[in-house]
Amino acid sequence: MAKFEHKLTDMLRPAVEQLGKELLGVEFISAGKHSILRLFIDHENGINVDDCAEVSRQVSAILDVEDPISTEYNLEVSSPGLDRPLFDLAHFEAVVGETVDVKLGLPLNGRRKFKGVLEAVEAETLVVVVDGEAFELPFSSVDKANLVPQF
Repeated sequence: MAKFEHKLTDMLRPAVEQLGKELLGVEFISAGKHSILRLFIDHENGINVDDCAEVSRQVSAILDVEDPISTEYNLEVSSPGLDRPLFDLAHFEAVVGETVDVKLGLPLNGRRKFKGVLEAVEAETLVVVVDGEAFELPFSSVDKANLVPQF
């Protein structure tokens, strides 16, 4: 997660938690007038449309006051879904043994994309097995990661 997204997460987390929800993470997709600020929220009983609307109202008020984004953007509040995004080490630790899709900011051994089973989380390193080969991915290099749903 980028530094700016970390700042937004830290700014918005208390308000989301005050509503009894967990802020999993924030994505900011910069595209001029079509930029998107996406928040992923969760709750032990799941998330519904009313939860998203409630968080959206609360977060919108904070963003209007703090004004951390200088361009136009659309705010989206969402449940994590089946392809749950993974933002923190704790998120990875919770899905050890599952299939993950990890994209690195900079290539490792000539590649940036790794889709395989998350074998372990060791300190600040993710061990992902892709086609029988284990790769040690530094958590600090992860640009984006998602759980891959298994049906």
